[in-house]
Amino acid sequence: MSRLEQIIKSLLETDLYKFSMGQVIYHQFPGYTTTWTFKCRNKNVKFTEEMVEEIKEQIKLYCKLNFKEEELDYLRNIKWLKSDYIDFLRLWHPRYEDFEITTDAECGLAIEAKSTWLNSSMYEIPTLAIVNEVYFKMAYDYDKLMDSFRRRLANKVKRLEERSIYLGTFSEFGLRRRLSAEAQELAIKELIRGSEKNSSNFVGTSNVYLAKKFGVKPVGTMAHEYIMCVGQGNKKHNPAYSNWYALDAWIREYSVLNGIALTDTVTTDVFLRDFQLTFATMFSGVRHDSGDPYEWGEKMIKHYESLGIDPKTKTLLFSDSLDFDRASDLFYHFNDRINVAFGIGTYISNDTDEEALNIVMKTTECNGHPVAKISDTDGKGMCKSAEYVDYLMRTLEWRLDHEKF
Repeated sequence: MSRLEQIIKSLLETDLYKFSMGQVIYHQFPGYTTTWTFKCRNKNVKFTEEMVEEIKEQIKLYCKLNFKEEELDYLRNIKWLKSDYIDFLRLWHPRYEDFEITTDAECGLAIEAKSTWLNSSMYEIPTLAIVNEVYFKMAYDYDKLMDSFRRRLANKVKRLEERSIYLGTFSEFGLRRRLSAEAQELAIKELIRGSEKNSSNFVGTSNVYLAKKFGVKPVGTMAHEYIMCVGQGNKKHNPAYSNWYALDAWIREYSVLNGIALTDTVTTDVFLRDFQLTFATMFSGVRHDSGDPYEWGEKMIKHYESLGIDPKTKTLLFSDSLDFDRASDLFYHFNDRINVAFGIGTYISNDTDEEALNIVMKTTECNGHPVAKISDTDGKGMCKSAEYVDYLMRTLEWRLDHEKF
């Protein structure tokens, strides 16, 4: 029996990009299998056996959920989701048998999920949300944490209302690392209220359940897993061309709809080799998730200009470790030359007097062999095979050194 109230109460309680990627997987890669591995990057965090047992119980509760008809009707109104995929979701539910959860890790918690990509991709976000909420409710005085969360949130909203800070258009991306469901819901409610007073434009959240509840826009396109698995899951593919395979499949699925491309799965420099006129025209913008955001933004503007594309017709979406001040600085730096938007996560959903968890759950295998991310920041990748990472690095270096650009 769980000690806490059920944390994930709806299968809509995940990030929107799980559905946008899920539809591509359903139509084009239904036979792919993946392994997902949990990692806690905080060095001073220890999960107790009681926490691990509660996490197991919460995941069991999550695995009993099914989509409700009203939830499917909501998804059906998202113009790029297709009826056959919605019908598949009616039949789909998580399987606890796909999880292996133990204490066999330095932090005291080890989680792996193995299944078809269609299944295991859906597990990432709810699992991380469960781990976060269990940890903070069992390791701390949760009421005191919520008090500090409310105080900091009120200050954020005040800054927006008074326009002492301005960041243009922004969304909330914090489900996976939120303090709790209660905290994330409060944050979205207050940001909606705060943005009504002619301040920065809060447009929505990646949390589909809360987007539906509050009538705001669900936000999200693709994640690193998509480019890793499409580009590296087939052994016949040269992984240095991961972006091309992934973007090509995306365009075949969505044409010009749902088009923000993620640039840093195998470095932005390699991404730009493939992001030529057709892709750059059809995708409405690009997302930053690692490396220096100013260097990246200048690089993307220069790239669009080199292709004869007016940057003001495109969007830079920043989503890497943002707070309001960083976002505001980026807005004023780029806004007169290109459209700018922000996805802000932990700073909104888990800003308390205690350090937030830095936890991830990443794809480490696809179709029985390793996959890896080589981002624009060292240390953000996660792969079980150093040999494969070395091979991937060599393919990327060869391409950069030998292909004209």
